[in-house]
Amino acid sequence: MTHNARQRFRASSRLKLREADAGRAVFSSRTANPGLTKAKAKALDIKRTGELIDRISALQDKLYAQHNKKVLLVLQGMDTAGKDGTVRAMFSRVNPMGVRAVAFKSPTDNELAHDYLWRVHQQVPVKGEIAIFNRSHYEDVLITRVQGMIEMEECQRRYAQIRDFERMLSETGTVIVKVFLHISKEEQRQRLQERLDDPDKQWKFNPADIEQRKKWAAYQRAYEDAIRETNLPHAPWYVVPANSKTHRNLVIASLLLETLEHMDLHYPPPHPDLSSFTVE
Repeated sequence: MTHNARQRFRASSRLKLREADAGRAVFSSRTANPGLTKAKAKALDIKRTGELIDRISALQDKLYAQHNKKVLLVLQGMDTAGKDGTVRAMFSRVNPMGVRAVAFKSPTDNELAHDYLWRVHQQVPVKGEIAIFNRSHYEDVLITRVQGMIEMEECQRRYAQIRDFERMLSETGTVIVKVFLHISKEEQRQRLQERLDDPDKQWKFNPADIEQRKKWAAYQRAYEDAIRETNLPHAPWYVVPANSKTHRNLVIASLLLETLEHMDLHYPPPHPDLSSFTVE
């Protein structure tokens, strides 16, 4: 059971990112059964997520075999929101032949010499594939806006260009799922501090994250505007509470499973006359 996640977490046309919403665990077993201990509820939610991922894996096998439709999963969020963790959780048990994760870093000189969508278009999914964008073309209306690299007039032009780009992808067979991983400022503080305190995680820490954190409010407004401007039926945005990693994974597994279930996936028909073949 996926609880109709696509409806419950669909971004509102009047989206307002609130700190309190980042910790809402509406899918948690504890919400349905308050008598459960936190540990028991977490164990049940992990089990439920695993069951959903098994169903995702079975449908992804049909997607790959059918070799017709395509899925693009876009993951956006503030630093430490859990983009890497989401990719590991969702796809570690899925056939790697039909899945590809793309992490968009700072653009190279060659990429900067082209339009900002050039490098993105090269990475969109092919037939039979699920492509996961860990950050995406939305960085070009987020960090560029907050850092003052583009004016608001240019930002508005890019919203329109992104809408056209995603419409073209949809019209050529790509099912688009865009997820904003919503964490609170306090949760980010704790996660950044954990990276500093744990020698095995210090490689993840970037001093620039501290400077970007000072612009938290500006980033929240930039995300609100970008999501509202590009939240369309063929390319919907979902706002997933992500303070709890367990709940985050449960919600995203539900979203992805519901998406695949609505795609009419099936194995291709066999050769019309298999009786004529013999394996010696």
